[in-house]
Formats: sequence, structure tokens, C-alpha cells
Amino acid sequence: MQELIQKLQAEAGLTEQQAQQAIVSIANFVKEKFPMLGGAVDQIFMAGGASQDQDPA
Repeated sequence: MQELIQKLQAEAGLTEQQAQQAIVSIANFVKEKFPMLGGAVDQIFMAGGASQDQDPA
């Protein structure tokens, strides 16, 4: 997950906190649009360091 955060920082000019929130937002969007992928999304995005505490749902 740290690799993705660093990539977002370098390529999009985001702070670490902004990059983490972007990951949470993307994960939530995918889970909303494709509920059958919820478990996989959690494993891919959430397990790597983005906290579900930031999940507004």
C-alpha cells in the first residue's frame, strides 16, 4: 500500500494524507458499484494500510 501512496504523491502531487483518502474513496466507490467485489477490494486496498475508520459508510 505504501508503494501506491508514494506513487500518488509523486504523480498527482498529493500529500500522504490526501493519497490515503483517495485510496479509501476509490475503494468505497468500487464496493458501491460492484458489491460482489467488496471482499476483494477490502483485501487489496484496506489491508495495506488505508484505515476503514475513514470509511463514511
